[in-house]
Amino acid sequence: MNALFPALAAPSDRPALRCGADSLTYGELARAAGALAARLAGAGRVAVWAAPTAHTAVAVVGALLAGVPAVPLNPRTGERELAHILGDSAPGAVLAGPGDELPAGLAGLPRIDVDLAPRGRGLDAGIEDAAGPEAPALIVYTSGTTGPPKGVVLSRRAVAASLDALAEAWSWTADDVLVHALPLFHVHGLILGILGPLRRGGEVRHLGAFSVEGVARELGAGGGTMLFGVPTMYHRLADALAHDPALVAAMAGARLLVSGSAALPVHDHERIAAATGRTVVERYGMTETLMNTSVRPGAGPRPGTVGVPLAGVELRLVDEDGSVLAEQDGEGVGEVQVRGPNLFSGYLGRPDATAAAFDGDWFRTGDMAVREADGAVRLVGRKATDLIKSGGYKIGAGEIENALLDHPGIREAAVTGEPDPDLGERIVAWVVPADAERPPAAAELADHVARLLAPHKRPRVVRYLDALPRNDMGKVLKKALPEAG
Repeated sequence: MNALFPALAAPSDRPALRCGADSLTYGELARAAGALAARLAGAGRVAVWAAPTAHTAVAVVGALLAGVPAVPLNPRTGERELAHILGDSAPGAVLAGPGDELPAGLAGLPRIDVDLAPRGRGLDAGIEDAAGPEAPALIVYTSGTTGPPKGVVLSRRAVAASLDALAEAWSWTADDVLVHALPLFHVHGLILGILGPLRRGGEVRHLGAFSVEGVARELGAGGGTMLFGVPTMYHRLADALAHDPALVAAMAGARLLVSGSAALPVHDHERIAAATGRTVVERYGMTETLMNTSVRPGAGPRPGTVGVPLAGVELRLVDEDGSVLAEQDGEGVGEVQVRGPNLFSGYLGRPDATAAAFDGDWFRTGDMAVREADGAVRLVGRKATDLIKSGGYKIGAGEIENALLDHPGIREAAVTGEPDPDLGERIVAWVVPADAERPPAAAELADHVARLLAPHKRPRVVRYLDALPRNDMGKVLKKALPEAG
């Protein structure tokens, strides 16, 4: 039996994957991925042109069956970054859909077109792993916010451990039908969104591109039970719920709504819960660790937290002096460090960077957080960009952003610090008003934050923008904010 995909050991007519017009049963997936695996036998590494198609799913599954590490490529990657990733990972070929147009930067690589309906039998029962649990499964590149992107080597063990921990936390089974529209070049969209359902023996329906109509259709008449998304998607869904009864019914009927990659504003949590009776579950992970924590379904709404550690994951908060914060008082801010079977094997070809990322056997996430009395984690920002030292206090930008988003006159918000001769750093709020003609006054926003949090956390400066600069995943690019202002 294949350790990563048990359902492929006995191929059946159960639906496995649907993306646009393409759909595959487990039997068809076994044949397509098995035929590809046979072509990849003995290959070193392969790049995957990770367009949001069924071909990408088959390409990754085929590589995993062959025991060949796959390197997902973002189709929107620029020339310089693509050249860096190819030079760093040195793939022997690129896998793509027959209709995919590849950039000139890939011209030097042999191309293997993925066939969704190959002739011949492909794989039959009794599939065996072509690699052991510590063998690399995927090499996923970081976003490169602090330098050139690094290749994160994810073992088969890490993938299996993280997906199984989520299955335990979410009661995820073969009966679930997952709906999502996330990109397929990163952990959330590819590992959780494609490999997760296939490991469980369930079904995944990828919308190709996000749309409110697509979510309503697949969660409604389509019988979807789970939805994965990012805050931008849930914000658009929350907007639509007020005038779309079909969407309300579809989301109310879903078993699980999951948001990740960034914090979901409290206001959107409240709007979705009020309209559908469903709470959105937030989880926390990153490329190097896969998933670390999750709010438990049925535990009640927990806006602002990312829940408790998953099975097998140990988590601690560490102060700047290296001491471990023992108190779980909801106030002490420390860096999140984790260890467990979900961790990556290292950065490809970067033993120095790998060593620097660990404190003993604890991985330094760079995320700052506090822990509530019940152990729930509340993220307050990144150590490098979101920890603001003002007036003797250590303040996380994330909690101020959430407070600003709780104001009805604010659509988007980001918080940074800038030098202040008196305070050390002053808190700066970058906001996108809901009504550009009538933005809330700076003093009103400062009072709003002070009332929700504490006076020393109020913004001293408010800067108004038409939009916040964001990356493909919807995360705010704070280094671009001074240019935007």
